[in-house]
Amino acid sequence: MYNTLILKKVALLVIILLIMFSCKKAETISLIPDQKPHTEIEQFGFKTSDFNVLNDTIRKGYTFGGILENQNLGEKKVFDILQKVKDSFNIKTIKIGKAFTLLRSKDRYKKLQVIVYQPDQTNYYVVDLRDSVLVYKKTRPIRIKQRTISGKLDGSLSEALNKQRVDPALANKLTKVYAWSIDFFKLKKGDKFGITFTERYIDDTIYDGVDSLKAAFFEYKGKLIYAFPFAQNTGSGKLDYYDDQGKALKNFFLKAPLKFVNITSHFTQNRFHPVQLIWKAHKGTDYAAPTGTPIMTTAAGVVEQTGYTAGNGNFVKVKHDKTYSTQYLHMSKILVRKGQRVAQGAIIGKVGSTGLATGPHVCYRFWKDGVQVDALKLKLPNSQQMESKNLPRFRAQIKPLKRELDSVANL
Repeated sequence: MYNTLILKKVALLVIILLIMFSCKKAETISLIPDQKPHTEIEQFGFKTSDFNVLNDTIRKGYTFGGILENQNLGEKKVFDILQKVKDSFNIKTIKIGKAFTLLRSKDRYKKLQVIVYQPDQTNYYVVDLRDSVLVYKKTRPIRIKQRTISGKLDGSLSEALNKQRVDPALANKLTKVYAWSIDFFKLKKGDKFGITFTERYIDDTIYDGVDSLKAAFFEYKGKLIYAFPFAQNTGSGKLDYYDDQGKALKNFFLKAPLKFVNITSHFTQNRFHPVQLIWKAHKGTDYAAPTGTPIMTTAAGVVEQTGYTAGNGNFVKVKHDKTYSTQYLHMSKILVRKGQRVAQGAIIGKVGSTGLATGPHVCYRFWKDGVQVDALKLKLPNSQQMESKNLPRFRAQIKPLKRELDSVANL
């Protein structure tokens, strides 16, 4: 009885060992077909497995010659390389922070074979030292991809775009396009937007930012305002932006002389003057801002006057054409001279509180046909209306873009 029990235990142990061995064997065998073949990695057109690879960046004090000298090439060899390289590549233009790569032999000597310098993400220079000194420049292929996004504002436009992983540069582009038709500070939470734009990708994988704006809409005061780039003169390549009816978005005048608008006093025939303490006309619009804030001319023109008076402080007056002139008061600093031609949006001075002023601001005055008027109530002209002959081409161009935007507008 006892011997039988022992035999049973031995038999059970043998069976367990056989099962364990079989499983391990099966596992070992099963791993073989699952092994993935080795994938060669290429960098700058070279198989990295053939080299000892060192990636680095240009730091303060680095020179092209110094990088070569650190590779134990010898002074004569370095001099010969520099002489041959200088005709194809300006070695003095290497900049701090730019990447370079050394490809060296895989033996114990680690002899330098190739050096690659990348002045930017798109281009790179190759100096091949393996046979003779060969220098050439390569440009990575760039692919343009179109994307349409939409959403509702829950903060600033930059925040909304950041949530959708869009280059912040697009927000700046949009604020410039809509500068004449939308006050972005008056957009409300929940207002809808849709944007079609293109982005650059290097080697089809490396993101290189926004390429161009194709179309957009913003919900503003309950209405969708579209923007489409269009060249009226196809040969010039000059783009202006128009709404879906072909009306120019860009006006002859900017809405305000400051980027950030904070109106503290409107145009009126009867206002209590905060300094003189009397009731009198205030024939301008006051925009408060910190001292030193840049002041922009709201339209292109010629500086008609600059100077100082006890009431106006430092001021600049710009004549835009036979009909319109504007004036900017209380500047801390004047940055233009009389007779100077200025473009729309040019910085002509800085906010201050010179003259009769209780705090830093710019008083913006507006003349039409020699009479001071309220710029905020004036219907101002557009910069360039759509020519009727161009309307059919414009409508055909925007049709697929508008269809795309409208498809996301109702989401």
